Amino acid sequence: MRTEEEIRRSVSEAYSRAVSRPVEGSCCGSPVPQGVAAKLAGYTSEELASLPPQAVVNSFGCGNPLALSEIGEGDVVVDLGSGAGIDILLAAKRVGPSGRAIGIDMTEEMIAKARENIAAAGLGNVEVRKGIIEELPVESSSADWVISNCVINLSPDKPRVFAEIARVLKPGGRMLVSDIVARDLPAWVKGNGALYCSCIAGAISEEEYLEGLRRAGLEDAQVRERLVYDRSQLIALVKSELPQLERALACCAGTIGDDTIARIAESVEGKIWSAKFYARKPL
Repeated sequence: MRTEEEIRRSVSEAYSRAVSRPVEGSCCGSPVPQGVAAKLAGYTSEELASLPPQAVVNSFGCGNPLALSEIGEGDVVVDLGSGAGIDILLAAKRVGPSGRAIGIDMTEEMIAKARENIAAAGLGNVEVRKGIIEELPVESSSADWVISNCVINLSPDKPRVFAEIARVLKPGGRMLVSDIVARDLPAWVKGNGALYCSCIAGAISEEEYLEGLRRAGLEDAQVRERLVYDRSQLIALVKSELPQLERALACCAGTIGDDTIARIAESVEGKIWSAKFYARKPL
């Protein structure tokens, strides 16, 4: 059993390698070619065209958390695991000069890439801070929105993450998070380090997710959208990402070989999906 710190370190190293040598696809969405993953995750062509190319190429997500939100002018938005910055850049455009978008990431390489993309976008109302999502470097009751794109599943302590979301939201503030959830995963899948770093093995159930938000003090917790991956999607995902996973996730405990692809798909079919979670902090 790996410690929480070991899990965080392996995830950070995996994404450091991935952004240093960009792969063609997303850790949790449809793969090749570069940029298509983001489109399939719910980003419009207009949104992607408005961003620096490197923000799109280095996107690792499973759904656009801004697609169903009501983020508006003047809002403060905090993005958990902001990566190369695709969502904080889009949020910054929505909130305008009177608002602010704040990205949180624990990986130096991702932070550097995000800052390059922020500079390229020429936006002055967006920043990225180093930190872990279980201990956000954000003031209490300061955010109108918390967003995240396929990151919380990677946390080894999800209740702490939910508590932090509740802490940083203003009274009446809201969260909208895209994430991978799963149910009844086989033990051998849960124990595979590469599958953990690729957003599968660490996923919890939809019910556990909603209950965690409620226990943190958030209300109106609900799933607003979901996409269940079928066998063909799972096979295509694992096959197309296999070389990249072996290269970019070499730091993780365990690898994925060709002989396990069919077994993975058969074992997890109908048990893994992406979902959009909404909740609100009471007034």
